[in-house]
Amino acid sequence: MATETVAKPRTSMRVHVQKFGTFLSGMIMPNIGAFIAWGFITALFIPAGFFPNAELGKLVGPMITYMLPLLIGYTGGRMVYGVRGGVVGAVATMGVIVGTDIPMFIGAMILGPLTAWIMMKLDKIWEGRVKPGFEMLIDNFSAGIVAAAMAVVGMLVVGPIVKAFSNGASAVVEFLVTNGLLPFTSIFIEPAKVLFLNNAVNHGILTPLGTQQALEQGKSILFLLEANPGPGFGILLAFSFFGKGLAKASAPGAAVIQFVGGIHEIYFPYVLMKPMTIFAAIGGGMTGIFTLVVTGAGLRSPAAPGSIIAVYASTARDSYVGVTLSVLFATTVSFLIASVVLKASKAPAEDDLDQATHRMEALKGKKSSVSAALIGEGVGASGVAVLATPIKNIVFACDAGMGSSAMGASVLRNKIKAAGFPDVKVTNSAIANLTDTYDVVITHQDLTERAKPATASAVHVSVDNFMNSPRYDEIVELVEASNTEAGTTETTPAAAAAAGTAPAAAEAEAEQGPAGILVAESVVLNGHATTRDAAIDEAGQLLLDRGAVDSGYVDAMHEREESVSTYMGSFLAIPHGTNAAKDHIMKSAVSVIRYPNGIDWNGKEVKFVVGVAGVNNEHLHILSSIAKVFTNKAQVAQLEAATTVDEVLALFGKVNS
Repeated sequence: MATETVAKPRTSMRVHVQKFGTFLSGMIMPNIGAFIAWGFITALFIPAGFFPNAELGKLVGPMITYMLPLLIGYTGGRMVYGVRGGVVGAVATMGVIVGTDIPMFIGAMILGPLTAWIMMKLDKIWEGRVKPGFEMLIDNFSAGIVAAAMAVVGMLVVGPIVKAFSNGASAVVEFLVTNGLLPFTSIFIEPAKVLFLNNAVNHGILTPLGTQQALEQGKSILFLLEANPGPGFGILLAFSFFGKGLAKASAPGAAVIQFVGGIHEIYFPYVLMKPMTIFAAIGGGMTGIFTLVVTGAGLRSPAAPGSIIAVYASTARDSYVGVTLSVLFATTVSFLIASVVLKASKAPAEDDLDQATHRMEALKGKKSSVSAALIGEGVGASGVAVLATPIKNIVFACDAGMGSSAMGASVLRNKIKAAGFPDVKVTNSAIANLTDTYDVVITHQDLTERAKPATASAVHVSVDNFMNSPRYDEIVELVEASNTEAGTTETTPAAAAAAGTAPAAAEAEAEQGPAGILVAESVVLNGHATTRDAAIDEAGQLLLDRGAVDSGYVDAMHEREESVSTYMGSFLAIPHGTNAAKDHIMKSAVSVIRYPNGIDWNGKEVKFVVGVAGVNNEHLHILSSIAKVFTNKAQVAQLEAATTVDEVLALFGKVNS
């Protein structure tokens, strides 16, 4: 029988632009505070400032010439390749700074991530090939050589190109202003906001050009082209008076969030629900820009988020009247147009707010952080929360990303596969390596607040027991409800086997790690320690005896335990080093110690202590085996009753067969 092959859907240009804009935004947004600081210093101490001071005014030039581009270059490099990428990215950015005489923000956004990407690719070439003891030497010199070379490239090549582009873009803006055409940019900006395409324009072009303009003139109109809260505020006011049902009931609260909180995306579902209201946004935007042009008003620095508070905080000394009129007139025109659209609509809205919000999240490509303010969390038939899009990626995160998170991921992966969703990817990671690309993030309850900033759009779940947490069943229900509600067709294990995919076999193959990670010499049936710290020393000593780690790693095991407990549940603790201690690991190894009488582990009883040291995830197959054993009460009982080391090794070996 012929099998129909379904072509993989192509990623649209809109999605690519969104991702590009998000990447640019990721370099600018963390540094908005620095832009604002520069704006305050400029407003206060330049000759035309509130408190002119020639000495303090010396801060203005170096901050915009050196500090801001270096921060952007470092941030862009770190986004690509962590701190190592950030360092080489900042050094390379120095090249474009020295090679030009204008603020080199665009150059920093190019050189920072590009240099980090080159560094990452070169590191992969000699990964695993450097002889022990030479790692630091190779790492430092390779980073220095790459950074120096890219700084030269930046100075001689990238800098002049970016300067030419910047001059051209400035000329275009000047042409639009001179000919009174700048208000027409709203025809593109306002629809782009609703489609989440604005970041590429706002943070890729407007913020760099606006900052350069602010340096020369003390203010820039460009900072308010996209950030003006008036158009969205007017639309929400119109829904508050002339909307229907849930849209009318929720609009007043949304208006406060949008205008005061600066979260513009909260009005996007209302526009999607009544597409004709986009003309209200365009009309309001054009009016606001026209008002700024007529009054000559502008901001000293970017207003982010687009809150009226942030707008006033960034307003130039002579522009408060112009900015106020701009927001007021934009709101008024937007309100009037949207009101006409809503009153003229005799038929019910083509979509309710719930559907429009889900469509907005689909356009965005991930769950909206403000959607709950409109419709609450989506709920499926079973009463379980439902995400707007299918859950595809779940990550367990811990400090080092090689112990508790790996075991927790293994436990949940098995539960989700058993529920019939083998395509849902469950991985583990160090918190420092998290990116905002996951649907669900699971952390120990003491680490959740650290994980949230890097993964703001994900659903966060806190646990205190990685082996048998009741939250796992809730997550499985969430996957079932969301993936079914979203209309996905998952492949069950039986169907996958019939189709030749055999996920169980694939998992077994993936878990076949290098031999010798857990050996008989590293298994102790009767430990001598009576306290937590002594047990960590005992487990660490077994790793030392194997030549797997040095003494610094054992110290890091204690450091890790002081920050977050490695207690897993089911009488198990897995002490391991911090993320920063990976340089102290020579090879992957695992030690297992049983304490028949139990040990007090921060108020929890522990009978099994598993010391972990892993290189390149080689140890994960052993942790997966251990996780499977400790989620099975019968097998835990067999471990407690084992009389020989071979019984322990056999039990861990059987779950891999």
